[in-house]
Parts: sequence; structure tokens; C-alpha cells
Amino acid sequence: MFASILHLAFDHWLVAVFVFLGGYLAKNHFNRGLQKYPGPFLASLTDWWRFIDVWGRRPDITHNELHKKHGDIVRLGPNNLSFADPKALKTIYGLNKGFTKSEFYPVQQALSNGERLPSLFSTTDEQYHAQLRRSVNSAFSMSALVQYEPSVDEVIEKFLDQTNALFASKDAVCDFAEWLQFYAFDVIGAITYSKDHGFVETGKDVDGMVSYLGKLFSYVAPVGQIPALDLLLLKNPILRLLDKHNIMSFTFPVVTFAKARMSERLDSMSLQKTSTPASSSDSSPENGSSTSKVKRDDLLSMFLKAKSDRPEFFHDGRVLTMAVSMAFAGSETTGISLSAVFYYLLKNPTCYSALVHELETAVAEGAIEDRPSGLITWSESQKLPYLDACVKEAFRLHPAAGLPLERIVPQPSAEICGVDVPGGTIVGCSAWVIHRRPEVFGQDVETYRPERWLEAGAEKRKEMEGTLFQFGAGARTCIGKNISLLEIYKLVPSFLRRFEIQLANPNQEWKLHNAWFVKQLNFNTRFQAKSQPKK
Repeated sequence: MFASILHLAFDHWLVAVFVFLGGYLAKNHFNRGLQKYPGPFLASLTDWWRFIDVWGRRPDITHNELHKKHGDIVRLGPNNLSFADPKALKTIYGLNKGFTKSEFYPVQQALSNGERLPSLFSTTDEQYHAQLRRSVNSAFSMSALVQYEPSVDEVIEKFLDQTNALFASKDAVCDFAEWLQFYAFDVIGAITYSKDHGFVETGKDVDGMVSYLGKLFSYVAPVGQIPALDLLLLKNPILRLLDKHNIMSFTFPVVTFAKARMSERLDSMSLQKTSTPASSSDSSPENGSSTSKVKRDDLLSMFLKAKSDRPEFFHDGRVLTMAVSMAFAGSETTGISLSAVFYYLLKNPTCYSALVHELETAVAEGAIEDRPSGLITWSESQKLPYLDACVKEAFRLHPAAGLPLERIVPQPSAEICGVDVPGGTIVGCSAWVIHRRPEVFGQDVETYRPERWLEAGAEKRKEMEGTLFQFGAGARTCIGKNISLLEIYKLVPSFLRRFEIQLANPNQEWKLHNAWFVKQLNFNTRFQAKSQPKK
């Protein structure tokens, strides 16, 4: 029987191919009963529809248009649903709800000597995530910001001086989006290793790290729609084997930099240990004190302390993972957010003037110290309500992540916004959709209007802030959120105190490139120094 069927298939192979393909597409279309949800018909048949859409670099536009057309639930793939109702956030991303990350995230894992480095962001293992986060949580608390602020100050002062030297003094056009990412990269280096990467100092993309990250995310976004492709491409077992044995290197440049800084620190700790009397119990690296003697309280010292506190779990590989992940997400997302804040201010001169007026008034009234460098402290920035409104409005209109944050529905099913969704279905919300809900933010959701945050009553403001999805939500909220806020709330007012900013081409709109994170292109500016710091 089987032999005759096989023989028939070989004789009519073209028909057999069409029958197989038809069956496969039908299976996808009716998968888990998801055919009842509206969406593009091709999306119900294959994930290649989503791959092509993301490859076009503006899936955020597609998602908004589909939700406007079809409502709060849209089918984006054979096993993929997008939710636009803000009420879905608490269900999908809430604590202890059982939703886990999809295979989209491991595509983003860095490689070192052929081995994956699963980070807090990219791991799908909830137990591993909980242990890793527990090991380093204290290093990212709001109270820990105090110890990082001096490092951020050093980078900001250098950034302001270099902005004057490279651009303002020469009336040169600046690629502001790239320049702001250089700043973000150097801050991450300073607070992680007490040594910046050198982007601001040189005015160049050091070791091509920024360029590499851009290419990596341009790869991750579409390939993440069909994660199996990653095993044939970047994480091909053959390529990983070649990397492991140093025949060909596929180790990410950011990893190479992090390993060099780790090696320097460990050598320094070893030297400190040998130069300290053996009788001094406080000098042993096991209690973490030699880390502080080496220098300072930076993130690497905190990671090494976590290693000494939990050596059975937090080994050198985990230390490297944390150091690398700081640069991966920290520079890209913060740079994008800073660009958004400045761009919308420049496109809305009334808002720009209002913020400058708030700064000048705060200085005149003594709420902000009139430092020659123009530097503003974190505590001072928290006294500026219009600044806060401008930042939040930029977060709302231009969240860094431009794709739904995918989660897998737990078995056997889960109720999301009154609908029973089968277990195993991939669901998610996109901040680019959620942040444009008129019932939450008002009818003028496409307009940059910081005043909405000041006019709202206590309850409405709480609802708006609770709907902001800029840093994710729940247990997987970005662990570096506080550091990013520190960078943003300090730089924006400090920069505006030192410089007048103008768009190089006022009538030109920027171009957006959604490669998972929505980068800005053609954001060119000129600067005019307001005052020079007194040396």
C-alpha cells in the first residue's frame, strides 16, 4: 500500500508537491482555531508574510494600520496574534501569569568562542532569568544611581566639550542620532568598566561597534520572525565550531571589548591581592572587597561581587553576559530615545522655548546650580516638570522597540481581553500601537504635545504612565531602565543649557529604520554655543 502511494507520488511529483503544500498552508490557516481572528490572509498561511513586512523596515506602520482596520486583535502569522487593547498588558506581561518569551529573543544572543551568551533580555528560560536577575538586581536599583552619577557626569562634560570642538566651533553639521548613540555607548562603558569606549573622545565609531550593532539588529528583526533561519545563518553549528577553535572569528566586537575590560580588571585584582598582606582577610576577592580596592563601584565590580557571592551560578561566563548585554541594549535604546526627545523639540519650537524657559527660571530661582559646564544633576532634573513631560511624550510617540514583545500563552489556554487564547499561541503588544490609544492619551495621539502630561489629573496621569510601554512591563521590564533615565534626564537639560540647536534642513523629515529598535536617519543638526565652560 505505502509502496504504491510512494510510486504514484514519484510519477506525479508535481501534483504531490502541490497537495503537500496545500495541506501545509491549510494546516497553518486553521492552526489552533486562529482563523477566526482578522488579519492579512497571507499572514495566516506563512510567517514569510511577517518576514517580508519586517524586512521593509516599517512594520510599526503596518501594525497600526491593521489594528485601525480590524480592531484590537489582529492575526500576524499562523501562530501569532497582536493585541492593541492596553488591558492586555497586565495579562500578557504581568507577574506570575505564566507567559514566556518566544524564540524571537534567542536570535539576539551574542556569541563568544562559538558559545551563546543568554542574557536577561534574550533568555527564554524563566528560572535562569530569575536567578540571573536576583544576582544583579541591586546594581540597577534607583538608589544605585547615586554611585554611577559621577561617571555619567564625566562623559557628559566630555560630550559637551567635544560637541563644541567638533561641531559648534566649526559650524559643522552633526549626525545627531549617531552622536547621541556615541554618548550612550560611552556612558555604558564608564558605568560598567569605569572606562568609556572612546566614541566621544575620537568622534568615531570605535572598532565599528555601532555599525555592527546596526547590522545585527537589521538581521535580528526579520530573521526573528522565523527563528529557525538563525540556525542556518549566524548561529550555524559549523560557523560556531569554526569560531570555537579560532579558525574563523564570529565573536561580536562588543564581546571582544568586554572580554578585554574583564581581563584588565581581573589582572588588577590579582595584582592587588599579591601586594596585600596575606593576613588581611578583608582583601580576598571572595568577599568582593578587592574589587572595591581596585577602584570603584562600577557595574563590573558589582558583577564580580555577584560571582563571589554565588559562584555556583554566577561564573565568568555570566559576568561576561551581563557586561555585553549592557552595551547591546543600553546604547541603542537610549540613543534612540535621546534622538526622539531632541527631534520633537526641534520640530515644535514652542515646546523647545518652553523647556529652555523652565531651565532658565530654575537657574534664576536657585533650583539648579549655575555651573560653568552647564551640567545638571539627577536630583535637579527631577524638579523640572516640563522636562519630564517632554521626555514622556517622546517615549510615547517614539518608543525604542518597534515590534510586538512576543510571549507564548501558557497551557492549556489563557483569557486575554475576554478572549480565550489557546496555549502555545504567540501573542504580544507593540508600544507603537499601545501608545496611540485615544481613550488613554486623547484624540490628538499623533501630535507631540507634552502638556497632556501636565494637564492630566492624578488618576488620568497614572493611567497614562501605566500604559507607557517604553521599557516593557512586568518581570521582564528592562533592568537598565533607571540607568537610561539617568542618562536622558541629565543630558537633555545640560545640552540645552550649553547650546542652541537647529535642524540643518528644517523642512526635511527624518527617516525611520525599524530593525527591532527604531533608529532615526537624516537627523542632521547645527549647534551654537551659549557659553564656554570656565577652566
